[in-house]
Amino acid sequence: MKKMIFSAGLALGAFTCSSSVAVAQDTDSLPSGKDSVRMVTAVPKYPLTQTRTSGFHVTVAEIAVPAAMIGYGLIALNNPTLRDLNTTTKAELKEDHPTFRTHIDNYLQYAPVAAVYILNAAGVHGKHNLRDRTIILGISAILTAGTVEGVKHWSHEERPDGSDFLSFPSGHTATAFAAAEFLRQEYKDVSPWYGVAGYLAATATGALRMYNNKHWLSDVVAGAGVGMLSTKAAYWMYPWIQRTLFKDGSRKADKVIMPFYNPQFHSAGLSFIFFPR
Repeated sequence: MKKMIFSAGLALGAFTCSSSVAVAQDTDSLPSGKDSVRMVTAVPKYPLTQTRTSGFHVTVAEIAVPAAMIGYGLIALNNPTLRDLNTTTKAELKEDHPTFRTHIDNYLQYAPVAAVYILNAAGVHGKHNLRDRTIILGISAILTAGTVEGVKHWSHEERPDGSDFLSFPSGHTATAFAAAEFLRQEYKDVSPWYGVAGYLAATATGALRMYNNKHWLSDVVAGAGVGMLSTKAAYWMYPWIQRTLFKDGSRKADKVIMPFYNPQFHSAGLSFIFFPR
């Protein structure tokens, strides 16, 4: 069985904020022959209940790897050698597990997102507060779904099981890897293992799509690249959105209406997000 190793470089850098301590000497009230020092703690510029968001920084590898994965999938649409690899991979999977069927991939794709909110509820706080991370997640979902659906209709690639011509790229895999990158970005400063766990769940989702005979290998590889880049783009865009909606760290709006698209059920609508004061 041909094995594809999905990888993404760990991003460098962290957002830091520190408070300063000022020392002053009150000479008028000092007893004779003695010195006293009064410690005055400065008020932090950014309240602890707010998120300080600066520019989003990535390494070349963090962009090059998912871009190469998308490129691989696009080339495989018309390259005989890569199409043969798709066919042989499918044959080997069916030979090893001819009757395999599962619906776990329908739920596993959302596991990294669920982990972010569960960890925060348990007191393990990530990079952003509820408002900010929810908006970032919404932007990522819109970019992922929009890209996947547009390319699916453009490529007109038939699925391995022949059910339709919406095979390329894999929407489940794109959603899973977008969620995995979301988990990694939120918790990479806490521990890199959260990101590792998220990417393992995403990789399992892609593998299950092939085992279920719903996608070719190239569909899964390209979908992973789309998902990762979509979340990176969402983090890059958010500082501008934050400055537009929430000036000077204060809340300019406590309600946000965002469009959404569910690629699994091909449904669209508007999501209403309310952030309690």
